[in-house]
Amino acid sequence: MSHLIANLPKVMSEVVKKGKVYEVGQHHAPGIPHHPNHPPFLYSLGRMHNDLPYGEGTTAANDFIATGTHTGTHMDAIGHIACNGYIYGDIFADEHQEKTSGLKSHSIDTATPVFRRGVMLDVATYMDVPHLEAGYGIGAEDLKGTIKKQGVSIQEGDAVLIRTGWAKFFNQPRKYVSVVEGVPGVNMEGARWLLDQGMGLAGGDTVAFEIQPAHTLPVHCLLLVENGIHIIELMNLEDPAKDKVYEFLFVCLPLRITGGTGSPVRPVAVI
Repeated sequence: MSHLIANLPKVMSEVVKKGKVYEVGQHHAPGIPHHPNHPPFLYSLGRMHNDLPYGEGTTAANDFIATGTHTGTHMDAIGHIACNGYIYGDIFADEHQEKTSGLKSHSIDTATPVFRRGVMLDVATYMDVPHLEAGYGIGAEDLKGTIKKQGVSIQEGDAVLIRTGWAKFFNQPRKYVSVVEGVPGVNMEGARWLLDQGMGLAGGDTVAFEIQPAHTLPVHCLLLVENGIHIIELMNLEDPAKDKVYEFLFVCLPLRITGGTGSPVRPVAVI
């Protein structure tokens, strides 16, 4: 299988100048935060060195992981969410899923590898706070103000990454995922505005991208179901924020999990 990545040469010539790569995902390890709807990340070093020597001094260590596809930094498949029984493209979800083989339409293995211009909107810095408050909804005016302060623009098809500063709580799972106090995120007004600017992929440093608690996930419905736009969650945007890096080549490859509703990813920003 091959893919044609639109505008990639143009993007690389415009934003890749130093050859510096920023990791913008979190580590996957036991104990990391996970939404109550998803299982935890489990790890075991099943075969340790010297458990089974191969001979002539050679040994091998092998490990085992068990995880949900939405645990840790991950990308949502377009078919991850259904609204009123339908996924993107007016497809009736019940007729396009199987317990043992997953989604028949819009599963993560159909996602195109991401190589596109990326823009990071540091809303927390724009608001002059280390992090947004729990349950704060990021609206259109917040986004407009951030763009103006940073001197950037959103171009058609851009990956737009939203920094709330919430990544600093990643090692405090109860705080990071709080279903009681809530989590900051983009509200419906903000999401619609981003779509109007031409956003082609959404990402953020919280558990759900959108404001929580919002158990009906209206922004997910808007982006995934109505517009077919992938969402990347549980990102770590602290390093580019520290260096005031707001434009870059964004690279993100999901695993080709047949029928999968999502996939762990290792996203990077290249300048």
